[in-house]
Amino acid sequence: MAAPHRDAAESRLRAGIARGDLPPGYRLIESALVESYGTTRSSIRLAIETLITEGLVERVPNRSARVRVVSRQEAVAIAECRMVLESLLARRAAERITDEEITVLRTQVGQMARALAEGDLAGYSTLIATLHATIRAAARQPTATELVDRLAAQIVRHQFQLSLRPGRAPRSFAELGEVVEAVTARDPDRADAAARRHFRAVIDALRGGD
Repeated sequence: MAAPHRDAAESRLRAGIARGDLPPGYRLIESALVESYGTTRSSIRLAIETLITEGLVERVPNRSARVRVVSRQEAVAIAECRMVLESLLARRAAERITDEEITVLRTQVGQMARALAEGDLAGYSTLIATLHATIRAAARQPTATELVDRLAAQIVRHQFQLSLRPGRAPRSFAELGEVVEAVTARDPDRADAAARRHFRAVIDALRGGD
C-alpha cells in the first residue's frame, strides 16, 4: 500500500504548490504534512524526493526541504524550452494519433469549455494539464515527453496563476482549441504552428504582457 499513499501525498503536495497553499520558500516539515494529509512519514518523504527530482522542491543543508522559488525570468526561460518541445510533440501527435485518442481529446475540450462556462478556473487549469498529457501520449516520443514533464512541473504555480488572470483563460482555450483541431485533423505543420502560437502567448503572459 506504500505506492498509493505516496502517489496521494505527491498529488496533494503538487496541487498545494500549484495553488499557492504551499508558497515558494515554504518549509516542508514531514511531521506536519503527515498530520495534515493523514498519511505515513515514508510516503511524505518519498513524495518530497520525487518533487526534488522534478525541481519543484529543494533540499536545504541542515534543514527541511522547501518549495523552490522559481522566478518569473526562470519561468519564461522554461516556457521557451517547452515551446520547442511541445511543438515537436504536437507535430508527432498529428502524425501518430489514433481514432480513440482523437475522441479523448475532443471530450477533454468539451470538459474545458464547461469548466470555463461555470467559472471553474482551478478545474480548467487542471484540464489544461490533462490535455497536454494526452497530446504527449499520442506523440509517442518518450524522450521529449520526459523533458517536458520535468519542465512543466517547475512552472506549474506560474501557469496556475496565469489561468486565474482576467481574460487569459478564454484566450488560452482558443489557442489550445487550434492545437487540438490541427492534431485531430492529422495536420503536422498546422499542429506545430498552433502549439508555438500558444506558447508564445504563454511566454508573453509570463512576462506580464497579457
